[in-house]
Amino acid sequence: MASSKEKISITEIEIRQINDSHKPILSSFKSYEKELVDFLVEDAFDNQTKQMSITYLWFLKSTNELIAYVSVLADAISLQGELKEHFRQKGVLYKSLPALKIGRLCVADEYLGRGVGTLMIEFVLVLAQRMSKEIGLRFITTDAKRNPDSRKDSVHFYKRFGFEILRQREKGTTSMYKDLIKE
Repeated sequence: MASSKEKISITEIEIRQINDSHKPILSSFKSYEKELVDFLVEDAFDNQTKQMSITYLWFLKSTNELIAYVSVLADAISLQGELKEHFRQKGVLYKSLPALKIGRLCVADEYLGRGVGTLMIEFVLVLAQRMSKEIGLRFITTDAKRNPDSRKDSVHFYKRFGFEILRQREKGTTSMYKDLIKE
């Protein structure tokens, strides 16, 4: 294996939608984020079967090792306050606008800090742009974890990609959004 600081290129990754054949390997996925591992093992395939979300598994081509996953689903942003006024000035009078939500995003512990999370955000951006050519889709949303005492605060991670805070929630999450049409 390469040095732990060496960045991983998208050419080294194979992305596959989760399917029944992946079930035996899901429990080998290791992350300090226990709830994200639990979702992958217990719920990701079932949610996809029920058309609630789609989970993309990220495999390292050289070893066929599962190194990350991202789950996406349909969402909408309720326009309130500043955001509502912003869109009213542009002639958009709807109460909500369509979005693609990053429901879960997780990188295996061994691959943290190697650029995989960045590649995953870029993948979701491309997916959203592609989908927006076929259906109405204005935003990408997510509920980022807040942890001010930790380097694992995902709010700062998403802000690097232009996500903005929509609202703070209790339970340590922050609703965030990225406008696909930013002036």
